[in-house]
Amino acid sequence: MLRLRVKYISVKTNMLRHDRIFSIMEKKVKFEMEKFFVALSDRTRLRLINLIGEDEVCVCFFVAVLDAPQPKISRHLAYLRDAGMVEARRDGKWMHYKMAQLPHEHAVRIMKNVIEWLKADSEMQNDRAKLLQVCCAPQPPVQLLGAPRPSGIQSLASHDLTGTHDQSS
Repeated sequence: MLRLRVKYISVKTNMLRHDRIFSIMEKKVKFEMEKFFVALSDRTRLRLINLIGEDEVCVCFFVAVLDAPQPKISRHLAYLRDAGMVEARRDGKWMHYKMAQLPHEHAVRIMKNVIEWLKADSEMQNDRAKLLQVCCAPQPPVQLLGAPRPSGIQSLASHDLTGTHDQSS
């Protein structure tokens, strides 16, 4: 009798775990237009979107570039994640963020326009230059020692440093 009870509890626990997984998946699928536009209404979040670009960037680089406290950066990244605009990935103690695939064609088009606009803004250009400088410094700041560098930024830096870019244009 005891053996049957244990099996029953195990099955029920697995069913509850299964239900939780589906509720998490349903939560990811839902896209709220209002959250999307509110997420775009804050300068710090726009700067984060600009820094992420097409890369996957560790939070520690956002803190260094924006010169803001880590809790503030994490709060804004959580808002972007909740709005479905970025995805997070943990690698040991490091949290990495990248742009998410937006589920609506209108949101995709708006985001492409926003990113193009950010690329033309002087403050955003300064942020990208500072990211490149911090990321590829021969002697990184202490808080960035051992931090995984964004691959896109790294290849851009090595491309610029070796002078292999095309100068014919």
